[in-house]
Amino acid sequence: MKAAFITETGPPGVIRHGDLPDPVPGPREVLVRVRACAINPIDTYIRSGVVAMSLPAPFIVGCDLAGDVVAVGADVAALRPGMRVWGSNQGLLGRQGTFAELAAVDERWLYPTPDGVADRDAAAAALVSITAHLGLVSHAALGAGETLFVNGGSGGVGTAVVQIARALGARVLATAGTEAKRAALLRLGAAAVFDYRRDDLVAAVRAAAPEGVNVYWETQREPAFDQAVAMLGDRGRMVVMAGRDARPPFPVGPFYVKGCSLHGFAMFKADCHEQAAAAADINRWLAAGKLRVPIDRVLPLAATAEGHALQEANTISRTGVLAGKIVVEP
Repeated sequence: MKAAFITETGPPGVIRHGDLPDPVPGPREVLVRVRACAINPIDTYIRSGVVAMSLPAPFIVGCDLAGDVVAVGADVAALRPGMRVWGSNQGLLGRQGTFAELAAVDERWLYPTPDGVADRDAAAAALVSITAHLGLVSHAALGAGETLFVNGGSGGVGTAVVQIARALGARVLATAGTEAKRAALLRLGAAAVFDYRRDDLVAAVRAAAPEGVNVYWETQREPAFDQAVAMLGDRGRMVVMAGRDARPPFPVGPFYVKGCSLHGFAMFKADCHEQAAAAADINRWLAAGKLRVPIDRVLPLAATAEGHALQEANTISRTGVLAGKIVVEP
């Protein structure tokens, strides 16, 4: 099979495109013909070595996939050849990645793809939507009628957060860096979207939510704690899911006086039951057309290194070059 893989960590150029042996599924594994996969920031951190993990050699990059079941192991219970499936959480914790024509995946990390949902849409939604669901439902316990603020709503996770929050019945405020991205978030259901560079951002958000926001979701690698606490209302919750090396100042006094709480999590540390519960809701919203993660571009498998370079520039250098996910189709 063709695959995008590395034999050592490093810059995007270490990714090779070539032939590897077809994987053989174990007793609890499903062999999937990969129709689409998507690039996430965590993929670039693992490939570069910034996030150190034990990697198979050679290591196929990537977390997300969508495709068709080709074969199943003897102990697989729910999936059968011919079924369409999607999933995430590959390429992590010693597991092989997904950027290949075939992938052997433990059935615990696969979910049926709803009828009418394209493979590229399922792959684009996988990691970012599970992340959004875990943060909003499991950690922040966002309720109907509450107000959520997303700092950086136009990225993959941000757009999933906006749509899932709306599906949960919340009102959404967000920031984005360009007029086009702000307009796109309004189309996704945000009530108001602000330029994150404006000097009066806190005042503008407080004008839109006079009692303060109930949940503040930080997508950026340097959490803006002073800004967040100023926007939060009493008993507000803040969610962080990025910035593993960040050490920003923290306004302890205002935070505890308001009775706020801080929730940090890494999606790949959630167990299979938590992720399956998220996937069940995600499937319902995908099928109903309430969730579609924007796709910026679709690349062939041979262009995986190019995709990693674009994602890295967007995430690390904040070039704003992407307006959605990068999907790769083997």
